[in-house]
Amino acid sequence: MRIVPQPTNGLSRLSSAGKHSRPRKARPLPRWLLSLFLSLLTTCIVSPRAEGAAVTLTLSSAAGGVLIGGTSPNYTAGFGNVNGLGVGAPGAGITVLTSGVAGGVLYTTNYSLVISGLAAPHRATVSAYVSANFARPTILILQSCYPSSGCSSGSSFTTISTSSTSPTAVIASPGVVDGTFTASLGLFVANANGAASSGSDSATLTFVATDTSNGKTSSVTLALNNPSENIQTAVELTLASAAGGLSVLPGADFSMNFGSVNGLGIGPGAGLSVVPASGGIIYSTPYLLLPLFSGFASSTASLKTYVSMDFVNPVILQLEDAPASGGPYNPISKSSGAQSSITTTASTGSSLTRYMGLFVSNVNGPTAFTGSDSATLTYTLTVP
Repeated sequence: MRIVPQPTNGLSRLSSAGKHSRPRKARPLPRWLLSLFLSLLTTCIVSPRAEGAAVTLTLSSAAGGVLIGGTSPNYTAGFGNVNGLGVGAPGAGITVLTSGVAGGVLYTTNYSLVISGLAAPHRATVSAYVSANFARPTILILQSCYPSSGCSSGSSFTTISTSSTSPTAVIASPGVVDGTFTASLGLFVANANGAASSGSDSATLTFVATDTSNGKTSSVTLALNNPSENIQTAVELTLASAAGGLSVLPGADFSMNFGSVNGLGIGPGAGLSVVPASGGIIYSTPYLLLPLFSGFASSTASLKTYVSMDFVNPVILQLEDAPASGGPYNPISKSSGAQSSITTTASTGSSLTRYMGLFVSNVNGPTAFTGSDSATLTYTLTVP
């Protein structure tokens, strides 16, 4: 007896045959059956691994951003000293945005979301919520923007939800595959004043990555307490041009130029009006004072000024101040210890219109003066 191959339904099997039996030629598998067989084989091999895979989310520092410390799943970072005006130098890795921001400023920093463990073709989304909010939730508000390349304006940021059941999308559907993705975290700081508007505070964010194919998740926390957010008081005073007045030019110091003047008030320059005065004439121009302050218990401030560097010819030229174009004009103090009061009820963000007067004497004789001269005023904004 000998062993010969015999085809059965397109597959070979072993059988016994007599000495006169002959092998029969095997028929090829139909193309559709071969395709189905390979598909089933692939499913058996790949699917169990894919379904068993779990997405993993980690956080890390991004180039130019703050340092993220800690280990998974608990990370730490912080914005440090902040204020509602954004004045002063922010901490390392932090940028201050004012464009597209109302009622305060936005401190921002880049950070990286690292997704791993996904098996093709799975993708993952990332969401976030504030799991432990600030003690001052109306003054400090966390915001998100993704990707970081489009986060140059406050209008690009979204307030992060405080609810775990309705978190804020950071990386939205259809999601991403394994990789490192840079987002921007924003901290809105209101320019508010009041009893609880300054001091140290902290919050915690929870990030959740979700596999869109099987619903599996990975979550981490970011505690903003290293360093904690420290709301500081801030004061800023700016001068600006008023409609119909001389131009106020910014610089290391603000500047205003009265141009050519004389004791009779003949030919005042653009932006100037003349007001008669005993012994000469007053050239007058409106200008704006904009007080800004935040983090204080008081909602009002006082504003004063004095001549910190007088004219070389103080008998001929004298600076004066008035609340209205027609006066009354009063000489501005030349003493830092007894400055001229402009107002005691200045409100943050509310412009004050004042009138700067330049008195020019019409004196003749040995004490008369012609030529160029200048003086400097110093303004002081004080918040209780």
